[in-house]
Amino acid sequence: MTARPRHTAPPDLSGLEFCDSSGITVFPAARQRALDAGADVALAAVPANLLRVLTLVGLDRVFTLLPDSPTP
Repeated sequence: MTARPRHTAPPDLSGLEFCDSSGITVFPAARQRALDAGADVALAAVPANLLRVLTLVGLDRVFTLLPDSPTP
């Protein structure tokens, strides 16, 4: 039997107005830390400008992208 990774509350990125290359590198690093801890990371409410960048660098295929922020 394989244990399913637990999911943490996805960060709500709707307020993110700018993300440069240094910021983009945080996403895979954070995901790796989560995976090492037995969890996984999804991204919620990704703005269109960030989604374009995530798609260009292939991270749209790495992360689960949720359309809206989860309700508390």
